[in-house]
Amino acid sequence: MLLLLGVRGVATLLGVVRFRCSYCGQDARQEVLEVGNRLTLFFIPVLTFSRRYVNRCTSCGGETRLTERQARRGLESAARGR
Repeated sequence: MLLLLGVRGVATLLGVVRFRCSYCGQDARQEVLEVGNRLTLFFIPVLTFSRRYVNRCTSCGGETRLTERQARRGLESAARGR
């Protein structure tokens, strides 16, 4: 019996906010990403583990790690226009 297991990294774009980057100082778009590893069985994603959230600057590529709560609140705030 042949069993193909694997792990694949996946980044999901949750939203985009705009503010000044702490790395490059530019007022640029910031992507809020959910990054996780997925266990695959015969190349089909089965389970997501090791989930984390990051804020990535589109100008310089600098990343800041976020908690899930920070990511969700930032996106809600941006949706309200603040």
